[in-house]
Amino acid sequence: MKCAILEELHPEFINFLATQSIDKAEWDNIKANQPEVAEQELDVFSDLIWEGVLTRATHLEYFSKNHVFLFDCKEEEIESIVLKASNPAIDFLTKDGLHWLSDQLFTDLVEMQKGGKKYSGERNLALFELIQQGAILSDGKLYAQILSIILS
Repeated sequence: MKCAILEELHPEFINFLATQSIDKAEWDNIKANQPEVAEQELDVFSDLIWEGVLTRATHLEYFSKNHVFLFDCKEEEIESIVLKASNPAIDFLTKDGLHWLSDQLFTDLVEMQKGGKKYSGERNLALFELIQQGAILSDGKLYAQILSIILS
């Protein structure tokens, strides 16, 4: 998977190597003769890419069997909206479960809660931890739609 990602980020990786004063011939030599150094360079590049992605992240979403967690990732705090199916048989991880949610969103069968808290540490680390737990980056449209429902 690392190779596929690197292919997508090829221009960025070339620029990264250039900032390290490493040209193609030297990189090929490092890969062939010092694989541990090549791995370290890839790790540094990966960290830089993640830092940029997380810094630009505005919203995350996490779907579980009976809950949907929507996050608005502000600078100092993270706000959340949690949707919960009152029927434990509903599974938001399936197409039918999502269809049920869209049909029942305005009924008492779906609980909606809004909350928020300040980051306990660094913002990007908190977001990365949510992603490691299964959250995905989002454009925030679902969060905004649900927020408008809650506020009306």
